[in-house]
Amino acid sequence: MSEPRVFLLPDLGEGLTEAELVAWHVSVGDEIAVDQPIAEVETAKSAVEVPSPYAGIVAELHGKPGETLDVGKPLISVTPLSTGVAADDAAPAPSPDGHAASSVPSGSDRPDATPGAASSAAAEAEAYREEEKAGSGNVLIGYGTPGGHGQARRTRARKSSVAVAEPADSTAPELSKEDELALLRTRVPGKLGAVISPLVRRMAREHGVDLGDISGSGDSGLIMRRDVEAALRTTAPAAAPAAAPEAEPVEAPVEAPVRPAESAEAQGRDARTGLAVAARTPVRGVRKAVAANMARSRSEIPEATVWVDVDATALMELREGLKASGVEVPGLLAFIARFVTAGLKKYPELNTRIETADDGSQEIVAFDGINLGFAAQTDRGLVVPSVRGAEKLSARELDAEIRRLTQVARDGKATPAELGSGTFTLNNYGVFGVDGSAAIINHPEVGILGVGRIIDKPWVVNGELAVRKVTELTLTFDHRVCDGGTAGGFLRFVADAIENPTSLLADI
Repeated sequence: MSEPRVFLLPDLGEGLTEAELVAWHVSVGDEIAVDQPIAEVETAKSAVEVPSPYAGIVAELHGKPGETLDVGKPLISVTPLSTGVAADDAAPAPSPDGHAASSVPSGSDRPDATPGAASSAAAEAEAYREEEKAGSGNVLIGYGTPGGHGQARRTRARKSSVAVAEPADSTAPELSKEDELALLRTRVPGKLGAVISPLVRRMAREHGVDLGDISGSGDSGLIMRRDVEAALRTTAPAAAPAAAPEAEPVEAPVEAPVRPAESAEAQGRDARTGLAVAARTPVRGVRKAVAANMARSRSEIPEATVWVDVDATALMELREGLKASGVEVPGLLAFIARFVTAGLKKYPELNTRIETADDGSQEIVAFDGINLGFAAQTDRGLVVPSVRGAEKLSARELDAEIRRLTQVARDGKATPAELGSGTFTLNNYGVFGVDGSAAIINHPEVGILGVGRIIDKPWVVNGELAVRKVTELTLTFDHRVCDGGTAGGFLRFVADAIENPTSLLADI
């Protein structure tokens, strides 16, 4: 029986270093195929099904549901299926991760297979470090790496098939060009074409190298480790830091007596309040990402808020008239989204981003297009999927895309590109029965428009008091990119479109 191949948790998206294991789709002893989903993991951006790059028998699962796994650490060990050649005569065959499979004597079927699998995992972890030195990356078959094929099979194999032995030869055979490219090439969800290995990207990021300025020396222009090293050699070496003075020996501290607060914590009580602790919930996954993003927004963006009450009666009557004619009518949020995209084309300052260079200088980046994000509440927390190219869509098309993205976000299937590419956010907090909110800007955007509930209110129409359908619009904006005049002009444009939809539809 061949030595198990260990699949390391791949880079599931730019900048992500860990993922929470939600559930296993396979068990030890199952027979799996290439590209078969083996586990569901949750990153800070979305839930992802991870496919296996190997076919064979599941030898070991490296983790339990609820655990947080680091990128580059073992995820699953898979023993390749026997090819029918005698074990003594079969030569070790190279595996996709560059390590030779070793043969096992016929009498090696034994119940103590776990230590062998554990040592294999350790060997593969060491191999990952060697791959880092060589500039290669992990392969994620399901995201477009060549080699996926076959239908998923799940059958229970004999327990003896999990038995493994220590490799007879730790020297990895020379990889073919095709295998080398398979190791180096990954695809990131939401991006087109072959991109740089996660390890090469990390090396460039740590040394401040712009990959856009590098011409790759690999096949099809693939950027490799040697290309990043060459770019580093062209820059002036930084001055060596001064040697730190030797630390003086410190006497061992005297053990302090236990304080009442410490005793309270030991008894399951909060030291500050004295109350019993009911639960402790780790901040991770989407909640961790939201917390970090909101904290960064508050600390970096000098925000200001403007708001206005809007008579939405005409818009409500327009929708009711369309319903009476029997045509399919977009939701209110889709109409408002259409007004917002028209407003952003008129006031493009709010469809920008501020970038800060290493020297502290800043520049405002404008975009040729609008990716309209909208806040969606899910069981996993608040997420902001975005409609890409929203300025090109009609209200009906916006309605269909908003509904689609809302569903995939609630199912935890939205890709990092769908969750992280917005340029402006629309937030409908009226669904929670509230009138207004000074929302926090979704960093690194510069504006967010909130829509409150639509309720009956007294309103003056043509000098007379009437009952109208009224809502509140609230705009929070980054004061670095525009002043109150621009923000007020945009807000008034959207409000006028809601109050007089038929007169403005011809222009937008």
